[in-house]
Amino acid sequence: MAGIGVGNGKSGVNRELNMIPFIDLLMVTLAFLLITAVWTSYSRMDLNAQVPGLDDDEVVVEEVPKVLHLYAKEGSFVLAWKQAGTVLSETRVPRVAMADGSYPGLAEKIVVEWKEHGLHMDPADRGQDRCVLHIDDGADFGDIVATMDAIYAAKREVIAKSGAREQRTAFNMVFSTQ
Repeated sequence: MAGIGVGNGKSGVNRELNMIPFIDLLMVTLAFLLITAVWTSYSRMDLNAQVPGLDDDEVVVEEVPKVLHLYAKEGSFVLAWKQAGTVLSETRVPRVAMADGSYPGLAEKIVVEWKEHGLHMDPADRGQDRCVLHIDDGADFGDIVATMDAIYAAKREVIAKSGAREQRTAFNMVFSTQ
């Protein structure tokens, strides 16, 4: 163990310090600081408001896609095509259920509305239009399923990756949060 002898007067004072532990501590501290500096540079993201490749005169406007909103009301369904909060068209369909609980009138109207306003019509386009279902939290499960079945009744032809033509649903349905 390293130490400094203070002596008792008879022997000489040991004035040599062991520098090895000091150098080890210095190297570990230096390594820690260098590694920390690298980590902080990775966690930082440089941002600026300049978009490369655009002149100041050019303005990029991304088109917001049209979305079908289906509102399940007490006596009817409301089909509203919206684009960025603007209602493009609105149609009311009477809420008439068949004996099995299905809504064929709603399914037919959704197909007509999709053919009129849908975005993804080309078979080479594998995308789906979006339908947002607005339904009451206390709705009957069978009623929710029948409404979803009516949405998925709209089919379209799509060319699959294999080259074969397939029938797929026209809509990707999501629930709203109210």
